[in-house]
Amino acid sequence: MSAAAPWVLKRADAGDAASITACAAEAFRHYIPRLGLTPIPMTRDYGAAIADAQVWVATQQHETIAALVLDVTDEGFLIDVIAVMPQHQGTGVGRALLELAEHEALRQGHDSIYLFTNEKMTENRALYERIGYVEYKRLALAGRTRVFLRKPLKNKKK
Repeated sequence: MSAAAPWVLKRADAGDAASITACAAEAFRHYIPRLGLTPIPMTRDYGAAIADAQVWVATQQHETIAALVLDVTDEGFLIDVIAVMPQHQGTGVGRALLELAEHEALRQGHDSIYLFTNEKMTENRALYERIGYVEYKRLALAGRTRVFLRKPLKNKKK
């Protein structure tokens, strides 16, 4: 019998918006000096995201320790934001959220999942590439260069 995860994953509701905002601010704050600007996940309206997209949180003792924003776009199933509080990075909660995202993409009929990150967030890009994401385009916009990565998902049996 395996031990239960030390966190709970659940769909976010309107009451989670403030804690998701705080989580994203903490998770991305250390990138400000490297990027020379504020990362977009720090400026998102998470109340609107909860209303318009698919938002999940990981909680531990009723505190938000990580958050995930998923959406469906013209390009497919998107991981829009994944944020993990610094003190919980390396615990597996981020990986659990990525696995949840892949499960949701498959469940909703998608055969791949994609995301984008800033080209200067090199450790994120390396992680995504290690777990099967492949770069397919770059887009320069407003002083940022986004790197788009896609991961094919296991096809369901025919």
